[in-house]
Amino acid sequence: MRYTYYGQSCFAVQIKGKSILFDPFITGNPLAKDIDVNKIKADYILVSHGHQDHILDLISIAGRTGAKVVSNFEIIGWLAKQGIRNGHPMNHGGKWTFDFGTVKYVNAIHSSSFADGSYAGNPGGFVINSEEGTFYFTGDTALTTDMQVIPRFFKLDFSVMCVGDAFTMGYEEALMAAEMVQCKKVIGVHYDTFDLIKLDKRASQEYFAKAGYQLLLPEIGETIDV
Repeated sequence: MRYTYYGQSCFAVQIKGKSILFDPFITGNPLAKDIDVNKIKADYILVSHGHQDHILDLISIAGRTGAKVVSNFEIIGWLAKQGIRNGHPMNHGGKWTFDFGTVKYVNAIHSSSFADGSYAGNPGGFVINSEEGTFYFTGDTALTTDMQVIPRFFKLDFSVMCVGDAFTMGYEEALMAAEMVQCKKVIGVHYDTFDLIKLDKRASQEYFAKAGYQLLLPEIGETIDV
């Protein structure tokens, strides 16, 4: 699988010739100023929750690409009112098989609302299981013992975890999460976009390495093989 990072918690993974985009927030991120949002491809868009730093570019990308949007019931209903009707609603504990693999919607501890303050459903994360590999995206979450259930169902090749602290897990808790889900390779997201979530990259990577784990922090716009 190939992973491309677009900043904050936005990234894309290529699976079986399909581009799966997560939490599209590019135009509002000054660190992603060199990313042309109109060139981002998407066959599917998976959305963890309704905060602006996860959905700002959702309507424009979904409208341009015709991508199927996968998220909770409330976000899919909200999208339909915006004219985006190619949606697939899910809720916690459920799974669905698409042409690239199976998506399971899992718990996340956070808040979730749209820009106007209205309810955006409960936040979540995703486990994607495919012939090319299996990975877990935490979404925005605190550390939760619910993560211990994941390796009972899935053997993960890598995980995408929030590490910026203040609003989500910091890197110390992300390592504990990695231990819970039994995954040695972690890609960090949700850091550096603004001052409250600045990450000490060297310290965080050394912290993981001392425990025998790997924390990858790709540059915005960088593509890596995972």
